[in-house]
Amino acid sequence: MEDLKLCDSEYRFMLLVWEAAPVRSGELVRLANDRLGWKKSTTYTVIRKLSDRGFLKNEDSVVTAMVSKDACQAVETDYFVERTFGGSLPKFLAAFLGNRTISEEEAEEIRQLIDSHSSGRD
Repeated sequence: MEDLKLCDSEYRFMLLVWEAAPVRSGELVRLANDRLGWKKSTTYTVIRKLSDRGFLKNEDSVVTAMVSKDACQAVETDYFVERTFGGSLPKFLAAFLGNRTISEEEAEEIRQLIDSHSSGRD
């Protein structure tokens, strides 16, 4: 899954694509200029690079995402937890919660998530 890793600028660009796709490349140039401050040449270079890597398809000047946002976010999350917390989900959760309190509904939702992802489930 490492091949789904994006640098920060690529990820911000993909957010535009996921939001607007399918989108004409000219419109994507406008969006990238408005939201990212990119020049036309930068946008077309990134479209080409991400197309070469299989993230995008640019056909007849229409850009479509070939990789889902969820798949990229899963890779980013795994990388972050591994790098920052040595892969420890309990350490990540403790740092994420900090001094925050959560509602009983949120706690139950977390319990259900843990149960559904537990290796000991039936």
